[in-house]
Formats: sequence, C-alpha cells, structure tokens
Amino acid sequence: MNNIQKYRLSCTLTFGDIYGQIIVWLIVVFLSIAGGVALWTSSNQTYALGAIALVVVLSLPFLLFAFVTTLLNHIEISSVEPNEEEQLEMSTPGQQTATSLG
Repeated sequence: MNNIQKYRLSCTLTFGDIYGQIIVWLIVVFLSIAGGVALWTSSNQTYALGAIALVVVLSLPFLLFAFVTTLLNHIEISSVEPNEEEQLEMSTPGQQTATSLG
C-alpha cells in the first residue's frame, strides 16, 4: 500500500486554443442578426426575432461542446515522484498545501 503514486493535474489551455471557436461563433451570431434585421424591415417582424433567437439558442450547445472538448484535450495527468514532490514544496515556500492547513 505504500506504493501509491501521487498524480498532478495540469491544464495547458491558452486563449489561443479557443480563439478560433469564439470568432466562428461571433460570425454566426452576427450573420443571424443581419438576417434578422433584413427580415425586420419587412412585415415579418415576429419571424425576424424568432430567427435570431433560434440561431443563438441552437448554436450555444455546439459552442459549449467545443469548449468542453478543447478543455478536456488540454488536461494532463502526470505521476509525481516523491523526490520531485519535495522539490516542488521547497520551491514554493509562500504557498501552503491543503494537507498542512489545520
């Protein structure tokens, strides 16, 4: 039982990883607003509002799915050797670990 290894979770996600997704979603939203404005000038104002709402509501799950899968792809799990753990604790003297509180 003494051979239980400790693991470190680290996230390597940067803004550049999701930047393209945000740009594409903004383009979709702005195009739907432009289409809604074009419909608004005609006599179908209810359809214009419905079209904008439909595009935004239907695109949000795809955006959320893209963000979550990108985040999960950038989570790294690595094992920590006992010597490496001691070095990490020594290198950050100002931070307290959760086990040392109390």
